[in-house]
Amino acid sequence: MPAASALSAQSKYMVELQEQAENLNAAFGTSDAAERLAGLVRNTGGRLVFTTSFGLEDQVVTHLIATQNLPIEIVTLDTGRLFGEVHALWAQTEARYGITIMPFYPRHDAVEAFVLGHGINGFYNSIEARKACCNVRKVEPLGRALAGAAAWITGLRADQSAARGGVALAEADRERSLIKFNPLLDWSRDQALAFARKHDVPLNPLHEKGFLSIGCQPCTRAIQPGEPERAGRWWWEEEAAKECGLHVGPDGRLVRSKPAAEVLA
Repeated sequence: MPAASALSAQSKYMVELQEQAENLNAAFGTSDAAERLAGLVRNTGGRLVFTTSFGLEDQVVTHLIATQNLPIEIVTLDTGRLFGEVHALWAQTEARYGITIMPFYPRHDAVEAFVLGHGINGFYNSIEARKACCNVRKVEPLGRALAGAAAWITGLRADQSAARGGVALAEADRERSLIKFNPLLDWSRDQALAFARKHDVPLNPLHEKGFLSIGCQPCTRAIQPGEPERAGRWWWEEEAAKECGLHVGPDGRLVRSKPAAEVLA
């Protein structure tokens, strides 16, 4: 009975979380991005966390949070293998907006174990090894960054890749038991770039060199004309839907909400 009661309580919580996501979508689905973020604050109790990797979209979201003085924590995952330009932009962004961005680093013992087991560049050897590296450097630190959070804000856009095409404004993240909120889901890259230029948002100079999606230094290259936006990530792999694990579940698929009526089915 205790196990059944716990399952029932968790199922009830997921129904409530899904209903919250549906209410946010109904209330702010057609709002602009600034009002979406402000609306999330007004309608969500608890800790709100935005994770930035200092890419174009994330810089736009940081601008919207900072200029509205919203009570949203801005955090970043420093994997230990970032471009120098990312660290420079990090400092520039804090200075521009008068904010502090909280860093989360991988656990040193996990990094040491990975390197001892796979080699310093072992992520090139197989998709499994690369995902193991991502897990150590990004997924586990993300778990600590989001511990106790009520909502996780991201810079995802639906048109970034086919895998992200079904992203919603608000989703019930079943893996982390929180609301995942994507205020730029329906923006295009051109729209984000135009906004950044209009509002003097600090941007990574690597974007002008063809690095449209920027991750770790050895795992990112500039894309060629006509290539998809995320083609430069883990460029040696042939897998179509390339993700690091931050936005996917154990099955490798992007985490998706179920309608509240289906959660208990």
